Amino acid sequence: MTVLKSIVVCLALANAAYFLWAHGIAASKEAPPVAVAAPTASLKLVGEAPNAGETTGVSRPATPDGSGSPSGTAALAAAPNEAPNPALLTNVKRCITVGPFRDVAEAARSASLLRSGGYDPRQRVADGEVWAGVWVYLPLPASPAAGEQLLAKLKAAGIEDALEMPGPVDASVISLGLFSEQKRAQARVTQAQALGLNPGIADRKRTGNVYWVDIDLKPTDGLLNPADLQGESGHISRLEVKACPAGTAAP
Repeated sequence: MTVLKSIVVCLALANAAYFLWAHGIAASKEAPPVAVAAPTASLKLVGEAPNAGETTGVSRPATPDGSGSPSGTAALAAAPNEAPNPALLTNVKRCITVGPFRDVAEAARSASLLRSGGYDPRQRVADGEVWAGVWVYLPLPASPAAGEQLLAKLKAAGIEDALEMPGPVDASVISLGLFSEQKRAQARVTQAQALGLNPGIADRKRTGNVYWVDIDLKPTDGLLNPADLQGESGHISRLEVKACPAGTAAP
């Protein structure tokens, strides 16, 4: 009987130990996780001054009941867009230059047109290449005698300014004139064609002093159209608009 009682007591103690051990594991699984504080947002709008008692560059987190200040995406959505400073826009200048002009008179005329449009033009002289006109010419015959006969034929037809000179590819040609107006150049071509000739045309340029007109544009101004600065009706000008060279902009 003593042995039997001892066995019963051991089994009871084993069951009690197992019961406590099993319930301990279940309790640990059901324990709620440790609460971790949500990280505060670090976004901040440009030009936004920090509020009193708030760390610079960090938004205040929202309270659980929604009564706190918005943060993160909500803060960005609620804040108005920052507009550029108008004073900065009015102080920005873009210097552009128009040209090249063949002489001072052409540059002065264009400067006057720009001044009447509200600009403050500045004339500038520089070394460069400028368009001189449309050149009408004829190939020179291989025979000197044929060349002399052709010149005599042209002069007899009223083309008094015909003369022999170097051509576009360094070969000698007979020049029929240099024209700054397309209509006059075409009239000379037609005159030569009436004599059974087939003249060529080419742009002629010259190097030396050329003239530019510099102006400062406001940010709201558009680029100029060179066609608006053309000379008298029919006059050809090969003008361009580009950025001013370094050091030529007005202070």
